[in-house]
Amino acid sequence: MKENKAKINCPTFRKQEPVIESISAKINKARESQEKAVSAEELQKEVDVLLSCPDYDDKSVDCRNCRLITNLRKKTATLIIKAKKLA
Repeated sequence: MKENKAKINCPTFRKQEPVIESISAKINKARESQEKAVSAEELQKEVDVLLSCPDYDDKSVDCRNCRLITNLRKKTATLIIKAKKLA
């Protein structure tokens, strides 16, 4: 089965993407909410790198797609951290 990968032409995104995917995999494999939350905090730090990109251009489709994906990941990390507090 062929996997759909984001094709965003940006060196910052290409550098961060493998790191973010690795952290996401750790979150998915973790069984305990505490373990997931620790990885989610890591994820937040890595997505902040993309959200604070000095080269962001709101006219660029690549930048807008990166920002969309990154904001979704940040929201996911925030939800995981909040869920840990409820547990």
